[in-house]
Amino acid sequence: MSQNEEFEYHVKRILELLGEDTGREGLVKTPHRVAKALQFLTQGYAQDPKAILNEALFATTNDEMVLVRDIEFYSMCEHHILPIIGRVHVAYIPDGKVVGLSKIPRIVDVFARRLQIQEQLTEQIADAISDVIHPKGVAVVVHARHMCMEMRGVQKINSTTVSSALRGLFKSDERTRSEFFNLINRATPSNF
Repeated sequence: MSQNEEFEYHVKRILELLGEDTGREGLVKTPHRVAKALQFLTQGYAQDPKAILNEALFATTNDEMVLVRDIEFYSMCEHHILPIIGRVHVAYIPDGKVVGLSKIPRIVDVFARRLQIQEQLTEQIADAISDVIHPKGVAVVVHARHMCMEMRGVQKINSTTVSSALRGLFKSDERTRSEFFNLINRATPSNF
């Protein structure tokens, strides 16, 4: 039995344990769909964040903050395998190197496309950028909604969890930290 066939077998068995008729029209292909969906949603395990960042490093004389904000992400809680939906703000202060801007959202996706807890996701993004780019500072803030809190458990709809990871100047310099938080909390102009 191949890995996909085994996965599909177990999904089918879970559906049966839930009391479903896996032979009914709407569920016949569900095991296959679930297997494909989970492979997509966890593809981050097969991706190397350092390789992604290293392929787009460029020399620079810029030493001012670079910020990519409102990066949407979708992940799954490792405790219940339910969705985590949110946005990430990532900033760094270059020290001789910048990374291609598109790589920052890709790094977010590498870690979001794994079973996660938000605190770990935040740290992993900050550490990957810090380890590869070696900037003067890195700041990551994640705002997210957790379906494990909204759909079950306490059932608190629209509650938001915020986590942050600060490195270097963002941690040690109050002015740098304040500038970052002011920028991420500023409204986006309507023409964007």
